[in-house]
Amino acid sequence: MYNKMMKARTQHRTEAIVLRLLDYGESDRIVTFYTAGFGKLRGIAKGARRSRKRFANALEPFSCSQILFSSRGPDSLALIEGSDVIAHFPAIRADLEKTLSASYLIDLTDRFTLEDKKNEALFSLLHGFLKIIETGPVTEAILRFFEIRLLKLSGYDPLLDHCLICKAPLEKEQTYRFKAADGGLTCMACRPDSQGAIPVSLGTIRTLLLGREMEIDRLGRLLLSDRSADESRQLLAHFIRHILGRELKSVHVLNEIRSMGEFSR
Repeated sequence: MYNKMMKARTQHRTEAIVLRLLDYGESDRIVTFYTAGFGKLRGIAKGARRSRKRFANALEPFSCSQILFSSRGPDSLALIEGSDVIAHFPAIRADLEKTLSASYLIDLTDRFTLEDKKNEALFSLLHGFLKIIETGPVTEAILRFFEIRLLKLSGYDPLLDHCLICKAPLEKEQTYRFKAADGGLTCMACRPDSQGAIPVSLGTIRTLLLGREMEIDRLGRLLLSDRSADESRQLLAHFIRHILGRELKSVHVLNEIRSMGEFSR
C-alpha cells in the first residue's frame, strides 16, 4: 500500500512558457517550462517528436500554453499529458531581432530561477514582455526594464536610490558610480576612486527606477537617451555577469548581430 502511494501521480493544470527543449530517445522530448502555478518545471512529453498533432505549437521556445501534467513529487520529471496553446507569438518568430531578444529574456529567466519555486509575478513579467515584443519594436529600454524587474523579483535588486556609504538620496549636483560587488551606487564624495566601478548619470538612474516600477502597459512611453541606453546596458550587464559568473550566450549573440548592423536599434 505504501509503495502504491509513493508511486501515485498527482495531476495539475497551469499556464506555462517554454524555456528549453531537449530531445530524448527516439520520440520523446524533455521540456523546461516556467509556469504560473509551480515556478520552473521540467517534464517529459512522450512521443512529442513523433506526434506533432498532439502538442502542436506547444513545445517550442517561448510558446505559452495551458499544460496538463502529472507528477510524483519535486524530485521527479513531470509527465506532460496535454496542452492548449494560448500564445505562439508568430511575429516574434518571423523577425530575427525579436527572436533573439525573446530568447535572451527566456535565457535570463531560466538562469535566475530554481525548479519548484513558485513566483507568479515572474511568470507575469515574462509573459508581459513577450507580448510587448510581439506587438511592437524591440528597444534598448524594453530589454533593460526586463532585466531590472527580473533582478528585483529574483531577490537581486540593485540599490539605485541612494549612496551605499553615506545613505544620502540622489542629488543633481552629485556624480555616481556602480560596482557589482557592492550591489549599488556610491557617490564620488564617498568613493572618488573605485576600481571596476561604472560611472552612471542621474538621468539613467532615474529612468531605470521608473522602468522598474511603472505598469508594463505604459513602458512603451518611457525611452532611453543614447547616453542612458549605453550606461544602463553597461551597468546591468556588469551586475548580471557578476551574479551568474559569466555572460550569457544569448546576449552575446544579440549584441554581435546588432554590432554587425543586421537590424536597426
